[in-house]
Parts: sequence; C-alpha cells; structure tokens
Amino acid sequence: MARGDMATARYGRVAMVFHWTIAALIGVNLAIGLGHDTLFDGWVWLHKSIGLTVLALSLARLAWRLCHRPPPLPSEVPEWQRRLAHGVHWGLYGLMVALPLTGWVFTSASATPRPTTFGLFAVPPLPVGADAAVNADVRSAHALLAYCMLALIALHVAGALKHQLLDRVLILDRMLPTVREARRSI
Repeated sequence: MARGDMATARYGRVAMVFHWTIAALIGVNLAIGLGHDTLFDGWVWLHKSIGLTVLALSLARLAWRLCHRPPPLPSEVPEWQRRLAHGVHWGLYGLMVALPLTGWVFTSASATPRPTTFGLFAVPPLPVGADAAVNADVRSAHALLAYCMLALIALHVAGALKHQLLDRVLILDRMLPTVREARRSI
C-alpha cells in the first residue's frame, strides 16, 4: 500500500477509542470472569460493572459502526480472508452484546442483591424473576460465550499479526493511534 493511501485506509479516532477501550475492558473482564473461582467475592461487583460498561460502549460502537464504514482492507488481502475477517468482526460485536446481557439475565434471575455500576447507581433487574433453573442455564451460556469470545479474540489478533508481520500488509497500523502521529512527522 502506498504511503499516501494510509490516511484513507485508517480507522478514525472515535473508532480507535472504542476499539482499544472495549478491548481493554473485555480483557480485564475475561480474566476476572474466568478466574472467579480463585478470586475473592469482592471482584464480582467489578466484573458486573465492567460488563455493563462494555454493553453500553458496545451498543454505542455498533451505532457508530453502522453510520461510519470502516476503511477497506488492502487489495493484497485475499477474498476468503476478507470474508473471515468480516465474520470474526461481526461475531465479536455479537458477543460484546450477548455476554453482558447473559450476565445481566442470570444476575436478575438470582436471589442475590442487585448490583450497582461502580457503586454509582443501581442496575434494575431484567424481568425474568428469581428462578434457579434459568439462572443455571443462562450462567452456563454466559461461560460458553466467554470461551467463544476468547477464541474469536485469538483469531482476530492472530490474523492482524499474520498480516502485519508475515505478509507485511499494514493491517495492524490501521488501528494504532501512535502510527498516525509517527507517519505525520515523516
């Protein structure tokens, strides 16, 4: 890709902020969620607060994404890889909404006190009622979705690194804010 094409082939600042903020929050939340058996109970409120934040940011990101087309992939990327990338991205969007929603559902179906978001405001329960069977089923689905999220993140990162490091196609540079600043000074 020619250097002059980089400006048009990059994500904008808003997309970058959404991407990296949500990615960091998901990383922390997956670590807390998957390690919850070894952590003390005090971390559960943080996991729930982050999950609800991810849900809100993901809905905002989806709205942004539907109104702002992403930059096209470089022509060097084969069509089957374009389709795979598209599927992985939409799978990640779906999981960024489904994971927090399933957490909210099973929290709503439990008999435990309702969570607050970072201690700032109470989160109303979803209208599912306290039901141990629903709680167990949705909790299992939540865990399964977390492993699906891990798999898609691994595929997403592996694809970006493969293109960047092996193929020498500047895929990763499109989402790195520091690259833009460095390229301006060249």
